Amino acid sequence: MIARGDPLALAQALVRVDSRNPALVPGAPGEREVAALLAEVLRAWDFRVEIQHVDAGRPNVLARIGPPGAGVLMFNGHLDVVSTQGMTHAPFGAEIVDGRLHGRGAADMKGGIAAMCAAAVRAHDTGSLGTEVLIAAVADEEHESLGTRAMLDAGVRADAAIVTEPTNLAICPAHRGFAWIRVAVQGQAAHGSRYDLGVDAIRHAGLLLAELDALECDVLPLRTHALLGRGSLHASVIDGGTGLSTYPEHCSLTLERRMLPGERAADAMAEVDAACERVRARTPAFAATVTLLFSAGASDVSPDAPVVRALRRALGASGEPATIEGMSAWTDAALLNDAGIPAICFGPGDIAVAHAAAESVDILDIERATQVLAQLAAQWPGHGHG
Repeated sequence: MIARGDPLALAQALVRVDSRNPALVPGAPGEREVAALLAEVLRAWDFRVEIQHVDAGRPNVLARIGPPGAGVLMFNGHLDVVSTQGMTHAPFGAEIVDGRLHGRGAADMKGGIAAMCAAAVRAHDTGSLGTEVLIAAVADEEHESLGTRAMLDAGVRADAAIVTEPTNLAICPAHRGFAWIRVAVQGQAAHGSRYDLGVDAIRHAGLLLAELDALECDVLPLRTHALLGRGSLHASVIDGGTGLSTYPEHCSLTLERRMLPGERAADAMAEVDAACERVRARTPAFAATVTLLFSAGASDVSPDAPVVRALRRALGASGEPATIEGMSAWTDAALLNDAGIPAICFGPGDIAVAHAAAESVDILDIERATQVLAQLAAQWPGHGHG
């Protein structure tokens, strides 16, 4: 039993459930059990609960409280967590040590989910909730965001959204997007003694990396965003070669390009294509195929947007500083914004310990986030505009 509106007890209960993403950890259980637990708690707290099946064993929990038809304020968070390999404490122990809740997902982001659920019911219980609050606890954010995509595809909409990712209680209206790109460099296999026949795909990949290094060091720093700074490019994975005395006939580079608002995956692809052309101009034997593997756009909400102003008022009413920062990591806020739902990030915890060997969240920050979000929900006008 979890007391009504108790975010710490709910956070502990959620962390105790293994919800590793099976797309990242083969054989992992996914979100089914943690979704069932959350749905049970929210029903007991008088939410109107719907289970949306995204994929086999991978549900969303969509729970509503407050007056229907008076606008919708969404609180969004993901139920899946990443691998526990290398963790230095019990990944699902949910132990509280020195005022911190420890476990995989404590910061990213079951502490945030607990805070948003408790905040909604607390605002409801004051009798001042003039809008419907939608809890969207979704699957698969850590991989391809199947949960939020399915929810939006089903037509679920809101007037604004708070994604309770770990921001150390700062308001984060913007974050970068990303593109994953593979470059397959083609060489010619030959005996190591036959330089006249062999074409070294690995050496040619190195020439391309030098061009991309110039892009990373000289070009990208010149493009900046007020909250996010610059974009970036790094080589994530490299693979090639078969033996010491063989010219490698292939080398594969996998790149990640973090993009500012206004930059698109097509722009990132064009940058890599142009780098290939510069190498080819100097080394005619260079041959490569560039493929976009996956991309997700940036998120950018004006610091003067109604949802930002409303959250600043809620922070002030709770005696908290209203700090506005850029978010370093990608979140489902981008998908919500693309669907016409102004979405910003705000939640307890530090993104620096997300996915880390030791993941934890300050239990006082869970309570502080709950108070702020309850203020926001209570003050959010029923017509849906901040």
